[in-house]
Amino acid sequence: MSVLAARAGAVEIPAADGTWRRVQLAEPGPWADHPGPYASRVAFAAAHVAADPLGDNVPGAPAVVDWDATLAFRRELFRYGFGVAEAMDTAQRNMGLDWPAVQELVRRSAEQAAAHGARIASGAGTDQAAPGSLRTVDDVLAAYTEQVAFIESTGSQVVLMASRQLAAVATSAEDYLHVYGRLLEQVAEPVVLHWLGEAFDPQLRGYWGSTDVATATATFLDLVRAHADRVDGVKVSLLSAEHETGLRAALPAGVRLYTGDDFNYPELIRGDGTHHSDALLGAFAAVAPAASAALTALDDGDLTTYDATMASTLPLSRHIFEAPTFHYKTGIAFLAWLNGHQPGFTMVGGLQSARGVLHLGRLLELANDARLLRDPDLAASRMADWLRVQGLTR
Repeated sequence: MSVLAARAGAVEIPAADGTWRRVQLAEPGPWADHPGPYASRVAFAAAHVAADPLGDNVPGAPAVVDWDATLAFRRELFRYGFGVAEAMDTAQRNMGLDWPAVQELVRRSAEQAAAHGARIASGAGTDQAAPGSLRTVDDVLAAYTEQVAFIESTGSQVVLMASRQLAAVATSAEDYLHVYGRLLEQVAEPVVLHWLGEAFDPQLRGYWGSTDVATATATFLDLVRAHADRVDGVKVSLLSAEHETGLRAALPAGVRLYTGDDFNYPELIRGDGTHHSDALLGAFAAVAPAASAALTALDDGDLTTYDATMASTLPLSRHIFEAPTFHYKTGIAFLAWLNGHQPGFTMVGGLQSARGVLHLGRLLELANDARLLRDPDLAASRMADWLRVQGLTR
C-alpha cells in the first residue's frame, strides 16, 4: 500500500531529507458569502486561468483554456464580494496567455460580470506584437491603443499594464510620459495604472525610465498629477510597504492606491488612520473566503477580527509569492485544483512545472492552517494522487 494514500482527511507530505510528515486536514473556516462589494474598500482579485487538459498547452503554443472552469472561478470570486482583475499577470499574461485568448477571456468575463452586477477591470498591454517588432515608442502607443479600444468595447474598466516592449524601446522618462499621456488623453473612463516590479517580471527593470525607485516614482507621480481626472487609481507591485505608504500619501485627492503587495497587504489595506490602500491582488484569488471575512469585519469596524483573519492568510500568500516571485501563478492554480475549482492541475504554457514538490506540499499545509481547504477529503485525495504521479512512494 502506498503511504501516500489519503485517509480521513489526512495526507503524508515529503520533506527534503526524505522523511514524511502526516498532515491532518482541518475543516474549512466559517466563511460566509458576501454577495456585494465592500463599503470601506474596493477589492479586486486577480484571477488565474484554468487550462484545458486536452489542449496542447506546451511552452510556446497558443493557449487552450478550460472556459467552464475559468469562468466558474470568477463566479466564486463574485460570491465573496470581489471584483475581478482580468487578464493580468495572474492569468499568465506574457507567460503563455496569447492575445486571441486574452480577447476571448475578457469578452466572456465582462459578460459574466455584467450579469452578476460585479466589477471587472482588464489589462491592456502590448503583447499582441511579436517580440522585437515594436521599434519606437509610437509603435508601442499604437499597440496599447488597440488593446484599450478592445477592452473598452466589452464594458470592462481598463488597467494599463506595464509593457515589456515599452521597457525595451524607451530611452528616457519622457518616452514613458509620452506614451501614457497620450493614452490617458484618449480613454473613455478613468483607468488603473499598473506598476509591476521586476520581481514579478525581470523584463520590466528600469520602468518609468530609471532603476532608482525614487526617481521612477517621481516620474510616475508627474504622470498621475497631470492626468488625475483620467486615473481611478494606481496599482503598485513593488513588494515594499514603505514605498507604498509614501506613494499613496502623495497621490492627488480621489486617486486610489490599489495594493499589489502580496507580502504586506493586511497592514496596507487596514491603513494608518490617515490613508489606506484598496486592493488588486493575486493573493486574493488564493485566500478569497478568508479575505472576504476580514473585509466584512473591516466594514463593521471590527478591527480585531480584521487583523486576526487577514493575518491568518499571510503565511500562505508569502509562500505562494516567494522567489522566484513570477512563478506564483503555479501555486494559485495548484490550490484551485486542490479545492475542486478545476478538473486538473495543468496550466497554459506548461507552467505547472514551475514549482517543485516541496514548495507545493508546504502550500497545502499553509492553506490548511488558514482553513482554506473547502473539502479536506478531496484535497487529501488529490494531493496523494499528485505525489504518486511524481514517483513519491515509501
